[in-house]
Amino acid sequence: MSSSQTTKALKVSTLSDPEQRTTTHQASFTVSYQYPVVFTRSVLNPDNPMLAEILSAAEPARVHRALVMIDEGVIARNPTLIEQWQAYAEYHSSKIKSAGNPIIVPGGERAKNDLKLQDKLSQHIEMNQIDRHSFVIAIGGGSMLDAVGLAAATAHRGVRLVRLPTTVLAQNDAGIGVKNGINRFGQKNWFGTFSPPFAVINDEQFLQTLNSTDRRAGMSEAVKVALIKDAEFFDWIESNTQALARGDTQAMRHLIEHCAKLHLEQITGAGDPFERGTARPLDFGHWAAHKMEQLSSHRIKHGDAVAIGIALDCQYAQLTGLLGEHSSQRVVQVLKALGFELYDPVLDTHSENGQLALLNGLNEFRRHLGGELSITLLKKIGEGVEVHTIDHRVMTKALSLLKTTRTVCE
Repeated sequence: MSSSQTTKALKVSTLSDPEQRTTTHQASFTVSYQYPVVFTRSVLNPDNPMLAEILSAAEPARVHRALVMIDEGVIARNPTLIEQWQAYAEYHSSKIKSAGNPIIVPGGERAKNDLKLQDKLSQHIEMNQIDRHSFVIAIGGGSMLDAVGLAAATAHRGVRLVRLPTTVLAQNDAGIGVKNGINRFGQKNWFGTFSPPFAVINDEQFLQTLNSTDRRAGMSEAVKVALIKDAEFFDWIESNTQALARGDTQAMRHLIEHCAKLHLEQITGAGDPFERGTARPLDFGHWAAHKMEQLSSHRIKHGDAVAIGIALDCQYAQLTGLLGEHSSQRVVQVLKALGFELYDPVLDTHSENGQLALLNGLNEFRRHLGGELSITLLKKIGEGVEVHTIDHRVMTKALSLLKTTRTVCE
């Protein structure tokens, strides 16, 4: 188990133009990445060797220094976590050496809205002498993982990062990919990197301490990926909404693992893991979600905003004739049955020019993509399609239509 990075053959071609006295040396190389995404339970139980084996896989003869950073919300729900880590490191001392005391990091969007925090995280990495053969172990929710991941990716131009996601959203989406970042200039994830982790370890025991709101938030990402990639998975979610809504362990386990698998397939198999192009199907529903989070000063959590964004884009696709009404209503009813409220007063916010402020999110999303607007919509359940223009008049009508769905199903 390793995040082994292999650089394939470097090729240099030379083009010359004697008349213009110009020579160009064109470099071309390919780098291959591998990292495990592991599902386990009680990762810090000394009898579970998974973490120690992952840290020592690349260099079995070394004792690996590891600096642990923990989301403060996780500590609040798991007050003995620091002692668990210390006991684990001591038990596996032939492979692991704890680099100083664990660092407690703000959770949620506070981790991503404070630029000074990045400097503090970097200082901790430096003071604890974490180098490219050491590890940063991040234990927390998606926002905290994003912030710590950015610090790890920029320290020494990249130190090894092991993620231990602790929320549904982080375990099935945010914590398993290659992106790190924080918010800047009022925009989501403006400042960040693409840097694959060394490993991801999903411990289902962390989910047992989540409240129903946080547990539900991650389900919207599962609905999203099912809608764009896997109709059968959407059918399964639709048939199991009651079990999922009450947090049934087996249902949640299947939801998280299958959702993570679909996300990994998209990241690794679509040919664009670092998002060089404009198509971003995994951001279905996200142009509106990101703007709602900003307009609400992050009162609306990401997963809840994604649910509204998905429902809104389905209403728009229905109004434009792209998606059938029956399919659109199925999506709305599934989201309601999972417990999502599909409208929020922040959607009525207007800009100084009188336009709905939410619609400004389209241009911000276009700039984030880098040029052409590319929005994923549904043409049917299980199949997305990219569109490059959005009719503001029709989107405003879709918002009005969505407003009628605001009451959550009993």
